[in-house]
Amino acid sequence: MDRMIYLSMSGAKATMQRQDVLANNLANASTVGFRAELHAFRAVPVQGSGASTRVYALESTPGHDSSPGVITNTGRPLDVAMRGNAWLAVQGLDGTEAYTRAGSLEVSADGTLMTHGGLTVMGDGGPIQVPANSEVSIAGDGTVSARGANGRNTAVGRLKLVTPEEPLIRSEDGLFRAADGDLPADATARLQDGALEGSNVSPVETMVAMIAAARQFEAQMKALQTAEGNEKVAAQLLSMS
Repeated sequence: MDRMIYLSMSGAKATMQRQDVLANNLANASTVGFRAELHAFRAVPVQGSGASTRVYALESTPGHDSSPGVITNTGRPLDVAMRGNAWLAVQGLDGTEAYTRAGSLEVSADGTLMTHGGLTVMGDGGPIQVPANSEVSIAGDGTVSARGANGRNTAVGRLKLVTPEEPLIRSEDGLFRAADGDLPADATARLQDGALEGSNVSPVETMVAMIAAARQFEAQMKALQTAEGNEKVAAQLLSMS
């Protein structure tokens, strides 16, 4: 049997995986702080006897698009948008430190500063506790202040902002982590209060890429049908001999 069948099958599978990546990006086009996942095809020659005349197509995800999203002013005191390459440190559900650009924060019932998704926000000294019945404000350097009934502002902590030198790795929970463990806080990192950074996914470009991937999948399926037709013709010729 010609290797064309397996090559077309691998191409169709890689195209379906690419569609999954594109669909996930498109679904998160309005998610705060989302980073689009990149996708690429990798050519792998078929190993075996004879000349290497066939090449498999494999889909790979080399990383994420690090370009910033559009920053929108919300006027909400607990909304923050990281500037430059700064990232906000949070505690993942597995208890490890992770990083995100989603800066929609809120105060839990017990006074813990958390993200909108329910993750504990990390400060320079651990989780940040906010006194009850106080108004919270966040400065550009990440300092969290609480204004009590007496009208006096009191600093209760500082957001842990990091600036990674190497690209972060996206985990299965959607958060980002460093390859070498927890990163140190960057005292020079800054944020913009009362604003949120949107997703960096372009819906138009993603839709065009999905259409192109669908057409490529159809081409791979036609190649499979061609291989099937060749096998039938070959079987007929052999039966006549």
